[in-house]
Amino acid sequence: MLARRIALNSFILLVCSFLLGALILQFYGISIPILRIAGGFIVAVSGWKLLNEGSRKELETPAGGVPNKKLLDQAFYPLTLPLTTGPGSMAVVISIGLSEATIARPADRIIFVVASVVAIAVLALTILLCFAYADRIQKVLGPGGTDIAVRLSAFILFCLGLQILWAGGNELLSSVISAGFAPRP
Repeated sequence: MLARRIALNSFILLVCSFLLGALILQFYGISIPILRIAGGFIVAVSGWKLLNEGSRKELETPAGGVPNKKLLDQAFYPLTLPLTTGPGSMAVVISIGLSEATIARPADRIIFVVASVVAIAVLALTILLCFAYADRIQKVLGPGGTDIAVRLSAFILFCLGLQILWAGGNELLSSVISAGFAPRP
């Protein structure tokens, strides 16, 4: 049930980001480089926290074996956003959504939107399968292997966050430098 909810939340979040993200950014005056910087920062912080904390399931479970918080209460935050489909993936689908404006023919736009939504649905199905079979993978890995996998994943998440942040910062800096050297009227 948790896997289905996270997959559905991810699908809805990404489709809304794809279809409405550009409008929301335009309404608030947020540029894609700023979105990438903020998203990269959040992803990097999440990775850093997870890297330092590791798998703290034992600490969060009381003696009776029932988690302190219901897992379903955590389905949207933090399991869907920012861990599964965070600011990085939202920035990607918003960027893809922005590229729709470059398509001239209406039929090609419809194909583009349908193909993008199908791709998001395939991604949500992948998320569903990963979460649904996570307990089996954990049993195979054991406690030590799971801790190693969590910390390696956290390190990769941290690196991805820095990469997203760097890409946004680089794009922002390039626009500032090119605007500084542009001829003034």
